[in-house]
Amino acid sequence: MSFELTILGSNSALPTSNRYPTAQVLEVPGRCFLIDCGEGTQIQLRRNKINFSKIQHIFISHLHGDHFYGLIGLISTMNLMGIKTDLHIYSHSELKNLIQPQLDFINAEMTVKPVFHPLNFKKPQTILDTKKIEVISFPVKHSIPTCGFLFREKPKPANIKKELIDAYNIPIAEIRQIKGGADFITEYGQIIPNEQLTIPPPKPKSYAFCTDTAFHPPLAEIINGVDLLYHEATFLEKLQALAEKTLHSTAKQAAEMAKLSNVDKLLIGHFSARFKKVAQFEEEAREVFENTEAVVEGNKYII
Repeated sequence: MSFELTILGSNSALPTSNRYPTAQVLEVPGRCFLIDCGEGTQIQLRRNKINFSKIQHIFISHLHGDHFYGLIGLISTMNLMGIKTDLHIYSHSELKNLIQPQLDFINAEMTVKPVFHPLNFKKPQTILDTKKIEVISFPVKHSIPTCGFLFREKPKPANIKKELIDAYNIPIAEIRQIKGGADFITEYGQIIPNEQLTIPPPKPKSYAFCTDTAFHPPLAEIINGVDLLYHEATFLEKLQALAEKTLHSTAKQAAEMAKLSNVDKLLIGHFSARFKKVAQFEEEAREVFENTEAVVEGNKYII
């Protein structure tokens, strides 16, 4: 199973001529997750050739407009396209009240059925649990209630060595138990250790999304060891005082979080419109955490 992340929007509150507000799509086999839905999201979905009908789960981190103003437009377009699906929206409970009047206005044409799931802003919580994927929300540190999201592949069973099935005459009924960790006892009473019979499965893939948030060390325990971390970097270190005032992070602080969390790779985004070029964000972060990349809209990152 591979994770494929597409960046649709990488800017903070003010969009620019070449950067949209926050939105991302994470695709895993059989699932397509939209993470935040800033203004212009549906345009970016078109540009990146992402099928609207595949989106059945939307995760809204918080109720600042640059993270959800594109939602009603997206729902309206899905209706015009005749898409018939339950659209699961994970957000602050107040979001339903904010957009319900608009939903009521287009109700006669509704083919999409929004299903709202309130987030917990006090502690981590599993909000989606499927056969292959678990999604966990967790509170971050911002000026209003805000959640990050952790997308984690469930562990796969070990692979049994096919040549040993015949060598030890292992019954088909016992193969599943061996894949689950059991030893095997031959007809002669010999115990064959599980580690001799199996090949360990690949490490489960994981992706963590952290925006908007101030530098908050307790997050490291939640996102520890993820393959890919997206962490906001609204400001450069020279504006650290402003970052503290607005409860945002600098590029250096995002890198410090990545290092503290032992992640494999860091993506930074949510750039302030003050800055026309993002290379300086990447340079600042790489002084602390070398495997850092400043996101570019339209880029795909594969785990």
